Amino acid sequence: MHIGVNVPNFGPGTDPDTLRRWAQTVEGLGYDLLMVSDHVAVTPDVAEQYPAPFYEPFTTLAWLAGITRRVRLGTTVLIVPYRHPLLVARMAANLHQLSGGRLVLGVGVGWARREFEALGVPFQQRGKLTDDHIRAMRAAWDDERDYGPGRIPIWVGGNSDAGVRRAVRLGDAWHPLRCTLPWLRGALERLRIVADELERPVPPLVPRILLRLTGEPVTGPDRRAGEGTIEQIIDDLEQLHELGAGTVVLDPFNGDPHETSHPEVAWEALAAVAAHRPRTETP
Repeated sequence: MHIGVNVPNFGPGTDPDTLRRWAQTVEGLGYDLLMVSDHVAVTPDVAEQYPAPFYEPFTTLAWLAGITRRVRLGTTVLIVPYRHPLLVARMAANLHQLSGGRLVLGVGVGWARREFEALGVPFQQRGKLTDDHIRAMRAAWDDERDYGPGRIPIWVGGNSDAGVRRAVRLGDAWHPLRCTLPWLRGALERLRIVADELERPVPPLVPRILLRLTGEPVTGPDRRAGEGTIEQIIDDLEQLHELGAGTVVLDPFNGDPHETSHPEVAWEALAAVAAHRPRTETP
């Protein structure tokens, strides 16, 4: 099973040197994928969770592509309606070529209403815009003479029913975010039902889960996957593999922006997982 890491590309402790050390740590520990998130205008609703500075994902990944050699690079998730689809198609295709075919494009519809307003994008139409933009990007990539060869995988993020349906219709994989295992089992059944309704194949599962390492077991029905002792986290990864996940992305950001000033805590957790990671084959 491949395991990736969602690297914080925001917050008071984030700067070029920190991002460089993150990339070297992720690749050095043997992880398979390095992903970053996306915001363009750090409006008050965004700043409450992801304060400035915020490093734009395509720029950041292009720079990290030159620092790394093996690890794949991606977005979790790019807010599709924020940019013209032909601009995204161009940037993604160029980054895919310049990195040696290492790009994974995780996409979503977005949630920050004031950021949509700042960008002049209609919030209520974000779902339709996302669908239209994905189709436009795929159409552009069909011109390999211009955009280059190699299919860029699109992981459709979102835990809602609309996100599930979008993943079936338009995605190369479904990318649910920070959920519990019981919820995920139910959602996978819903995914299969939707795929049958639409007469489409069931997209592969590629979840992003929390990474919060604790000294004592975390119990209770609300425990999210990736939260608890190292034994619990490794068991979660094994269960996700049994559910069909060929790739799992670990998200070590626990919600406090000041964490970004002390990345060593997250690196220690990642080192623990790397030392105990399941040695399973991708299904």
